[in-house]
Amino acid sequence: MGRKKEKAIEGFVMFDVVYEDGTKSSRRKVAAATIAEFGDDHAKTVIMDQDRKITEMSGHNRGSIVSINRSN
Repeated sequence: MGRKKEKAIEGFVMFDVVYEDGTKSSRRKVAAATIAEFGDDHAKTVIMDQDRKITEMSGHNRGSIVSINRSN
């Protein structure tokens, strides 16, 4: 018999992000495959990259991330 292919992890994991100015961004999406490979700690890096791209497009900086937690 041949080997079975590994099932690709699909979907997203949602995170709530709090910034240094007190604003909260709820349900930020991070690919589930990324979380499975690198863990929850890598989610902050992914969200910071997303924020950088948003800042480039909008010209509005969100500030530094204070905390990040999985959404319910």
